[in-house]
Amino acid sequence: MYKRPFVALLAFLACSLSLVAQANPAIEGGRADVRAIMEAQKAPGMSVAVLVDGKVVWSEGFGLADVEQNVAASAATRYRLGSVSKLFTAAVAARLAERGALDLDAPVSKYAAFPHEVTSRQILGHLSGIRHYGNADPIFAGKTYASLREGLSIFAKDPLLAPPGTAYTYTSYGFNLLGVVIEGASRRTFAEALADEVILPLGVKTIALDDPSTIVPNRAAFYDKRADGTIRNAAPNDSSYKWPSGGLVASAEDVARFADAHVKPGYLYEVMLTQMFTPQKMADGKPTNVGLGWRVNQTEDGTRYWHHGGTITGGRAFVLVLPEQRVSVALLANLLVRYDEKDLLAIARRFVR
Repeated sequence: MYKRPFVALLAFLACSLSLVAQANPAIEGGRADVRAIMEAQKAPGMSVAVLVDGKVVWSEGFGLADVEQNVAASAATRYRLGSVSKLFTAAVAARLAERGALDLDAPVSKYAAFPHEVTSRQILGHLSGIRHYGNADPIFAGKTYASLREGLSIFAKDPLLAPPGTAYTYTSYGFNLLGVVIEGASRRTFAEALADEVILPLGVKTIALDDPSTIVPNRAAFYDKRADGTIRNAAPNDSSYKWPSGGLVASAEDVARFADAHVKPGYLYEVMLTQMFTPQKMADGKPTNVGLGWRVNQTEDGTRYWHHGGTITGGRAFVLVLPEQRVSVALLANLLVRYDEKDLLAIARRFVR
C-alpha cells in the first residue's frame, strides 16, 4: 500500500531536480553559448562538460552525433580530439618521469632510434625543432602504419627547423616521436601505457584510439562542410601514425575529468604539476607560454587559465581550466568548426562561484 506514494515521491523529486537544473543560470547561459556556436558554424553535433571543484555540474549533448541515422549527441558521445590528444601523451610522459622510468632531459635516443639529439621536455614544449605537417607528406594518402615507430619514417630524416631549445616550432610529429619514446621507456605499446597511466587511474573510459577498424561505442559520425555551407561525410581518416599527437577520441565529460585531475596534486605530484604549467623558455630567455604540453595564459584581469585545442578532419575539440577557481570545461564537435579559448572562457566564467 506504500508503493504508489513512494513512486509519486520519486517522480516529484526527479521533476524538482530537473527544474532546478533547467533554472540554473550558469547552465542556461552555457547552453545559449553552445547553441550560438552551433548555429554560426552549422555544426551537426556538439557536447559540453563542466566540472567545478572536482564534480560534474553540467554534461550535455546538442544536435546530432550521426545525421544519417538521426542519433542525438549526448554526454556519452565520443568525438575526435585532434591535438587535445597531446595532453594525454604529456600526462603519460609525466607519470613515467615521476617514477624514474623516463628522463625528460635525456636525449630521446636513449629510448628510441632518432637521428637528432632532442629531449622529451623540448618536445613537450615545442622546442625540439622537429617540423610539423607538410603538403607532400604521405599521411594524406591514408596509409595505415603498422606501428608508431614505422610512422617516424615520415619525418625522421628531415633536418630540424632550428637547433633544439632555440625556437618555438609547433609540431605534431614531435609528439608522435614522444609516443615511441614512451613505448621504449615503459616497454609497453602506447595504447597500453595510455590505459595504465591515464584511463585506469582516472576512470576516463571513453578515451580510445580513433581506429577505424575497431568498434568504438558511441563514436560520432564525422563531417566536413562544403563551400556552400552544406554538410557532407568527412573523408576517411587513418591516425595510425599519430595516436599520441592527434589520434584519440573521447567524450567531453572525460576530457573535462582528465583536465580537472591536474588542478591539485594527486594524479600527479605537485613538483610535476609545477613543471607542467610553468612556461618553458627559449635559449634567449623568452617564454613560450607552453609548459609540458599545456598552453598557459592569463586574461587581462590576471586570471590564469590552461588550455589546448584540436582540429582534425571531422572534428574540433577544446579544453580549458581555471585552476584557481577549479573550473574545467571541454567542448567537442563532429565538424571542424571555429571556436577558441575566448568561447571556453565565457562558458567557464559562468560557473565561477
